Amino acid sequence: MTQMQAKKFFSAPLLCFLLLLIGVLAESWSSAAAPFLFIAAMLVGGTKRTLAGLEELLQDRKLNVDLLMALAAIGAGIIGHWREGAVLTFIFCLSGALEAYTLGKSRNEIQKLLKLQPQSAVKVAATGETSEVPVELLKVGDQVLVAKGQQVPLDGFILRGSSLLDEAALTGEPLPVEKSVDDEILAGSLNLGENLLFRVERTSKETRFAKILTLVEQAQSEPSQTATMIEKIENIYVKAVLLLTPLIILGLWQGAGWTFEESFYRGMVLLVVASPCALVAAATPATLAALSSGAKSGVLFKGGRYLDNFSALQAITFDKTGTLTHGKPRVTDHEFSTAEPEAAAILIHLEQHSAHPLALAILNAFPEVEVPEEIQQLAVKEVAGRGLDLDYQNAHWHIGKSDFRYLDPEQTRLTKVWQRAGKTVAYLMKDETVVGMIALLDTEKPEAAQTIRYFQKQKIHTMLLTGDNPLTAETIGRALAIDEIKASATPQTKAELILAQKEQYGTNAMIGDGINDAPALANAAIGIAMGEGTDIAIDVADVVLMKNDLRKLITAHQLSQRLRRIIMQNIIFSLAVILLLVIANFTQWLSLPLGVIGHEGSTLLVILNGLRLLRPPKLLPAASSAAAPESKKTREEELSA
Repeated sequence: MTQMQAKKFFSAPLLCFLLLLIGVLAESWSSAAAPFLFIAAMLVGGTKRTLAGLEELLQDRKLNVDLLMALAAIGAGIIGHWREGAVLTFIFCLSGALEAYTLGKSRNEIQKLLKLQPQSAVKVAATGETSEVPVELLKVGDQVLVAKGQQVPLDGFILRGSSLLDEAALTGEPLPVEKSVDDEILAGSLNLGENLLFRVERTSKETRFAKILTLVEQAQSEPSQTATMIEKIENIYVKAVLLLTPLIILGLWQGAGWTFEESFYRGMVLLVVASPCALVAAATPATLAALSSGAKSGVLFKGGRYLDNFSALQAITFDKTGTLTHGKPRVTDHEFSTAEPEAAAILIHLEQHSAHPLALAILNAFPEVEVPEEIQQLAVKEVAGRGLDLDYQNAHWHIGKSDFRYLDPEQTRLTKVWQRAGKTVAYLMKDETVVGMIALLDTEKPEAAQTIRYFQKQKIHTMLLTGDNPLTAETIGRALAIDEIKASATPQTKAELILAQKEQYGTNAMIGDGINDAPALANAAIGIAMGEGTDIAIDVADVVLMKNDLRKLITAHQLSQRLRRIIMQNIIFSLAVILLLVIANFTQWLSLPLGVIGHEGSTLLVILNGLRLLRPPKLLPAASSAAAPESKKTREEELSA
């Protein structure tokens, strides 16, 4: 918050205080100017909020607390208490400035993100010449240079160089990430190492960073359900106070035998202490702070109501591929015949000529295998639906499926064990002999089990919903101990199952990353998209995890729980203060200035309590993946048994 912004907030309260102080001094000197100075203080401090209250009354037909304060100050002046009316106005004006200032601090967290978006970039021409150009003029395919210490201007892929990049503003992760050639870099991340040359992949309006800003701005303009409910109550409550105050004044004057002046004065105090300022501020500042905190941690809520609802979660459903699993098959097991030492080299040469996803997984699994020159010269033939073939030293080699009659007893046993574990098995054959077996599986993410356990401890039902085959789904589901498993689901089936789950459990969530998940995400009470998922999934979802880290779900749930607790604290506290001040008023020891201090002080405490949510939640420790191989081995032993 700049000095100029602070001056804008506090100039009116400061001038109001100076006029009040001069008026008090003039009053002590028995000057006739004192009432006029108090009136001037009331006009300076109260005009803006009174006009805002009148505008809301005329345009929206809503009564708010600003009008209650104005009526109380004017009423105090009518019965000769101009000083107290000025004191009320000053405290109310100062309170409003402090409220605006603290809310500005919450919104300022998002404005800090805007500063991370560079306005210019160093474009590299085909000739090698460099020029500084506005970011919005860059197109997909342009080459851009990012020097050490500079922000990455747009999303793209590295062409030259390697470096550490700080992506905390995007993902919430505090540790920098090592990036090298062909790795994706994101706009808004900070280059901590050497110079990088990258190719632009998305324009300034399409970057992930731009989407973050858009989503957060939308979320901040959309109130939570609690805030909406409190706003409805405010209008009814203020009407009730305005109607009851004249009746109470009349009752105290005629029924209790108080003087009219004392009865009227108590009515003015009632207008102040019974107004629901603190109650109105119970939810909105806290929600804005929580939205900002979530954004800094890499969790984007598209509206306050989704953040509010997250703590009420009763069931959560996970897509499998790319959500619970890595989304890419990995080689988990392999066996090669010792009688064929060239088998691994031939396997790599065959897979280098394939575009199949399994081929890439196999190549990544054997980086140490060197292919001799004589094998590199061999022609590879791809047979659609069967695999790859080549001829070498009067023998026919093949990678792909195999007829079970070519397997020896040990290979048959091993095949059954791997297949029961949901793995895909590829066979390397030399003529009619299987000389190599490779098992591949889309393995679960190391943090998936931690996330599932957390929600189960919270008594939240967990479900795996996938279009994959039942055997693979059962393998992943059992490994993660998920409560319910649904496999072979089409996009329509997924949507129907999520609707049925919503009817059964109430508030439910669906998390996915693909186009086929979009209907289910739309039907869930809370749709959650993985940040690296498809654009349609992100557009349809209500919550976006900017990094593909399932532990961010735990962060979101805990943040929502904290928000709900703080809002409940604020509501109970504000109602207790109103009750206490009303009782004190009718015992005749509470003055108007003290009533204002108690009322506005409680409002500030409520706002400050909500701003505690600006502190980002503690990061959970990374799930250890060291135990993963051991757990897989245990499952295979169980299946073989």
